[in-house]
Amino acid sequence: IAGTAVQGGGQAVPVDGGYRVSGRWRFGSGCQESSWMLGSFRILDGDQPRQTPDGTSFFWRGVFARSEAEVVEGSWDVSGLRGTGSFDWTVKDVFLPERRTMVHAGAPLDNQWKRWPGTGYALPAQCWVGPHHSAVITGIARAGIDALIELAGSKTPRGRTGLLCENPQVQDAVGRADAALNAGRVYRSAMIAELWNTLAAGKETTLEQRTRCRLAAVYAADNAREAMDLMYRHGGSTSFQRESRLAECWRDLQVVGQTVTIAPEWYPIGGRTYLGMEPSPRLR
Repeated sequence: IAGTAVQGGGQAVPVDGGYRVSGRWRFGSGCQESSWMLGSFRILDGDQPRQTPDGTSFFWRGVFARSEAEVVEGSWDVSGLRGTGSFDWTVKDVFLPERRTMVHAGAPLDNQWKRWPGTGYALPAQCWVGPHHSAVITGIARAGIDALIELAGSKTPRGRTGLLCENPQVQDAVGRADAALNAGRVYRSAMIAELWNTLAAGKETTLEQRTRCRLAAVYAADNAREAMDLMYRHGGSTSFQRESRLAECWRDLQVVGQTVTIAPEWYPIGGRTYLGMEPSPRLR
């Protein structure tokens, strides 16, 4: 199954047994290999979006057969993560059975799975929205460090007599990159573990715990970016060769790093919490 996690993109009209849905969604990662597509939409009652009893509109999610969706070719023309195939995709007046729909988690993400047993279902959104992208970016940075280490053991830079690995600046860069990357990863793992252990003990997580988990995800991502930049800088001309592993890692990391879940805006959001100010609803 592929599709789009964010809200919106489609509209649905109720009919017997389900809905007629049309829409266009972005970031359909994996859509070229999937059998099913997941998209979010509003249900229209007349010409108005369906609302909750308190008057707020909300979204539904639907699972469409891949054969019912059309991929918008050329919509994923990007510098990095090209292999994810995160193309835009559309459906046009497709019948969607009621059994393949569900209420979309709200904003902030409502923990709609909490009614099921198990610590994993009780985890607040802050424990996986943010950390999931952060884990990708730290993994790419580790691949970048490994790529520079491999290159340094075989490359003799132009005009030099020794291997790249013999350069003290390269040695320093590898040491700093590894330390920075691991510092972020350990912080992130510790904060996720703290939330997990709190829930496993039958307690509720605190606002401060959720804040630290989000900040740890952003911090780990920022450290990964710092580590990757060091590796790219010390790879010499190899770094900008399109097919080099260093170039591939650097491009992919930059694209992952642009996602809103690990954006710099989370630092002031966290700061407001620590200062006793009204926090963002995304931390509730």
